[in-house]
Amino acid sequence: MMNYEEYFTRDPRVCGGQAVFRGTRVTLRTVLASLADGDSVDTVLKAYPSLNPDHVRAAIAFAAAAANEDWPPPNPTPSFG
Repeated sequence: MMNYEEYFTRDPRVCGGQAVFRGTRVTLRTVLASLADGDSVDTVLKAYPSLNPDHVRAAIAFAAAAANEDWPPPNPTPSFG
């Protein structure tokens, strides 16, 4: 499992405190939005040359982990009786 946290940082002085890729001003949100809009990894990397494929994989790993944690648990089946 990728340790995606090593790829991101937050600093209130950089991009308003949004999560950015370390050593860049490219936000995690920007990369995830590009991928969600259908941009390919190659397109993202061309648009943000300071990133590499590991950065994009880290963004995807973060999104997968966040989806697992952010969704509320399913409602239990009500019992009648």
